[in-house]
Amino acid sequence: MKVQIKSALISVYYKDGLDEVVLNLHKQGVNIYTTGGTQTFIESLGVPVIRVEDLTGYPSILGGRVKTLHPKVFGGILAMRNEDHLAQLNQYQIPPIDLVIVDLYPFEETVAAGGSDADIIEKIDIGGISLIRAAAKNFNDVVVIASKTQYQELNEILVAQQGMSSMEQRRRFSAQAFLVSSSYDHAIQQYLRQDDSFSLNVAHKMTLRYGENPHQEACFFGDIDSVFDQLCGKELSFNNLVDIDAALQLIQEFKDDGPTFAILKHTNACGVATRINVAEAWDAALAADPVSAFGGILICNTSIDKEAAEKIDKIFYEVLIAPGFSADAEALLSAKSKRVLLRLKSFYIQPKQYKSLINGVVVQDADLSTEVEGNFVIKTNAKPSALELKDLVFALKCAKHLKSNTIVLAKNSQLLGMGCGQTSRVDACQHAIHKAKHFGFDLGGAVMASDAFFPFPDCVELVHKEGINAVVQPGGSIKDQLSIDFCDAHGMTMVFTGIRHFKH
Repeated sequence: MKVQIKSALISVYYKDGLDEVVLNLHKQGVNIYTTGGTQTFIESLGVPVIRVEDLTGYPSILGGRVKTLHPKVFGGILAMRNEDHLAQLNQYQIPPIDLVIVDLYPFEETVAAGGSDADIIEKIDIGGISLIRAAAKNFNDVVVIASKTQYQELNEILVAQQGMSSMEQRRRFSAQAFLVSSSYDHAIQQYLRQDDSFSLNVAHKMTLRYGENPHQEACFFGDIDSVFDQLCGKELSFNNLVDIDAALQLIQEFKDDGPTFAILKHTNACGVATRINVAEAWDAALAADPVSAFGGILICNTSIDKEAAEKIDKIFYEVLIAPGFSADAEALLSAKSKRVLLRLKSFYIQPKQYKSLINGVVVQDADLSTEVEGNFVIKTNAKPSALELKDLVFALKCAKHLKSNTIVLAKNSQLLGMGCGQTSRVDACQHAIHKAKHFGFDLGGAVMASDAFFPFPDCVELVHKEGINAVVQPGGSIKDQLSIDFCDAHGMTMVFTGIRHFKH
């Protein structure tokens, strides 16, 4: 059954990418209901709106905690388009709502930024999550968009289908909305129970085939079914779980980026790339080290389509993780029964990390810091270009998740070479250069990221000879000036972040 979009409720925290959707809705004469900052944004586009408070007869109250929680909003969303429900809408003067575009307050981002407990609690969304669930429940009659990543598909419905959605499309949007909802709730409960996050839940004990080696017994305590649906493949091993955790930690860095693929081996990324589609991201990630990719752990931040699946299927891998698979991609990738296919449902980085050592356990805060351009302090006369800044951020995300000492070389949002787990930073740098050149990359115009400071300018000297002119590092050495001086003398740019990312 197809449904025509005639009315929409839009209330979002992030506005980027929303303008095209709004303009397409306006062209098709769709009535738009909205609130607060979203209203201001839409009206700035020259598009008229109907304020939710004008619909409900109530203003936003309690500092914005209650805006949309009203029968005139939820009645319009939850009403089935049958005679009885439509008669009740008419009786109580409630307009039906065919499209709901809502995102959620940035709870995880506030936690990651080190917000106070009060700030974090205030970012627990009530109205937004209720709107999403209501629209997702009524997918027979309502389109729900719970993430900006779905704007492109919505625009295709508005333009190519003249706002007429199919049951298949609405059901898929609904499933994605409940994924957003469950992931959000999981993040909140993990935060609220962080003080006892190390307690082992015996009800979720999974005995493993063996541990890191066949002579070691092992088991896993935790509800892994809340994180994945295992679509095919053998039982997960100890080493699989360790690598999967590393893959999830890494891909979280790219959750708001374009299609990104990562290939890991022994918890270290040997290939990472961001591209305009999944297939190109896979090609670029694989090109970084096609040898190490054999038997690796593969992970993507977006759904796998058939084109990408046909490429991936050509190599041997242990585990492939993605938030979704098209039907034909799943059928192809499931044909080889021993390879593990995991559909990611939700994942939240634990705020505490635990490790047994000596005769006890050491506990530390998780490394939740991810530096972006706004954190950079330029230390040289030369300033990085816009492209170099983008690549420096990309390289830092990779370096953070590689074993120390580590050096990352990247260009055009692609890992070109890395050296990790080395006993000297110079060794790591030389190894990164060697790997990049071995697989045919031209390092001219690439950037370098280091997980810790340079005590001497030797690494900067090495990459300069290869045509690399942009470097990011935390700084903090008493001899920082030596590296800065070398950069200034050779027209290079260097930025400091002030944050070290050792990973042992």
